[in-house]
Amino acid sequence: MDQASSLRKIVSEKASDVVKNRVLKSSDVVIGGVTANYPRVMAITSGKGGVGKTNIAGNLAIAFSMLGSKVFILDADLGLANIDIIFGLHSKYNLNHVIKGEKELSEILVEGPYGIKIIPGGSGFSDIANLTEGQKLNLLSEFETLDDEIDILIIDTGAGISSNVLYFNLVAEECIIVTTLEPTAITDAYAMIKVMSTKHNMKYFKLLVNNVSCVKEAKLVYVTLCKVIDKFLNDVIIEYIGFIPSDQKLKKAVLNRKPVLEMFPDTCSSKGFTEIASVLASSPRRYEADGNLKFFLNRFINFGLIKE
Repeated sequence: MDQASSLRKIVSEKASDVVKNRVLKSSDVVIGGVTANYPRVMAITSGKGGVGKTNIAGNLAIAFSMLGSKVFILDADLGLANIDIIFGLHSKYNLNHVIKGEKELSEILVEGPYGIKIIPGGSGFSDIANLTEGQKLNLLSEFETLDDEIDILIIDTGAGISSNVLYFNLVAEECIIVTTLEPTAITDAYAMIKVMSTKHNMKYFKLLVNNVSCVKEAKLVYVTLCKVIDKFLNDVIIEYIGFIPSDQKLKKAVLNRKPVLEMFPDTCSSKGFTEIASVLASSPRRYEADGNLKFFLNRFINFGLIKE
């Protein structure tokens, strides 16, 4: 058995043990004999930069926390990590220190408002698939420790269709595409969906429209995207989950390095974030049978992080 095969076997066994060793709590919901109270993994992504993806990830995290969830954010924009800027925080250590085995995941966490925990993104590596076998195993083992501490893991990806962005979108339970009314943003959103559906057989996406004046504009973006998808892609489903209205107070919050939900909780964009969080929180899980952490770890392997 080669080194990669051995590593795959070890991680698969560790993922199974996570599910088997969980202690059923009184608050757990049992579906078909299996607890459904396990981490939910959401990737917030975009086909192009400048559409507000990171700001959306930060504010949705607060909205979920306000609903009572324990929320972590993984800044997966490797090499250009900036989720800490949205919260006005500074991180001394980052994911790169964990990958190198210099720090444990618990040692790099930064606490944001409303009890949110932030996993700062690293720098110094351009492609996560090029990590050594030891680094991969260490990263997987560290994420395993989150199981009992987290309800929702939000992955703030980079923009575009680089290998790292596609990778994190594919391993997440839910892929949320962020776009705006701009034609280039819609075109790039379609390009991302096309790559993930045709090359990686991913068929289900959620759409969040940012920086529009009203629901009519948001639905126009959705309809436009759906028409192109229906014409050129097979069996792809895209679900509209809501929009964030244009808001001068949101821009002011960004300039002050504060999430708008923290600085202006009653403004229209803040209400948009709370509504979308409620929609997502009430939507059914797509993967329930084995527990999402096991699903996450297995996808982590199967989509090319550990190759033959």
